[in-house]
Amino acid sequence: MLNPKILIIDDEASIIHLIQMVLQKEGFRHIYTAGTAQEGLRLLERHGADIIVLDVMLPDQTGFELCPKIRQMSDAHIIFLTARTSDLDVLTGFATGGDDYVTKPFNPLEIAARIKARLRRNNPPSPRETEDSRSRYDFGRFVLDEQAGELTVNGETVSCPAQAYQLLLYLCKHPNIVFSKAQLYEAVWGIDGMGDDNTVMVHIRKIRERIESDPGDPKHLVTVRGLGYKLLKEQYR
Repeated sequence: MLNPKILIIDDEASIIHLIQMVLQKEGFRHIYTAGTAQEGLRLLERHGADIIVLDVMLPDQTGFELCPKIRQMSDAHIIFLTARTSDLDVLTGFATGGDDYVTKPFNPLEIAARIKARLRRNNPPSPRETEDSRSRYDFGRFVLDEQAGELTVNGETVSCPAQAYQLLLYLCKHPNIVFSKAQLYEAVWGIDGMGDDNTVMVHIRKIRERIESDPGDPKHLVTVRGLGYKLLKEQYR
């Protein structure tokens, strides 16, 4: 999907402006904005959408009420945006047809990261691309050989538990991209259970113990405060 259409429905102009500005800097060009539910439906009918960022509290009806109407018109990925953080609100969002949930206050880069992650899942590589991608991932200090199923650190083979290996492999295939714990959990464990923070953190620690010279001060697999984790690539080219 080269030029995805993104629809932002939120009654706070400052939030719309902030998200729109960040998405434009990230290379997205087809961005539509609406301040009410009815305006959002009109734009969706007129332009369509691949991604919808939907505020829960709108002046004419709630996002929870609007979401089923959107689902009658579109299969777009819906990201709820709200200050309501109770478990009931989260479950209601998913039950009405939402796909993701971001709470305020938020970092707009997280919205961009989630959109990119969804677009990657919606566009699987061709068989040829998949074959070519099964290769060695060289990060300088360590190398991950997917075909051999082998992790080498400073030239020496290092054992790595299966799930930690799969998590590292996923990060190697997507260097320099920030992933939340929930996104990593879904990608590696294959379960969208709103994320298992403890499971991901334990395996991140296992990876750092193997690839970092100082796991307490990681230089490769770093934490991006408030967003998640990122495997750095550029400094090793």
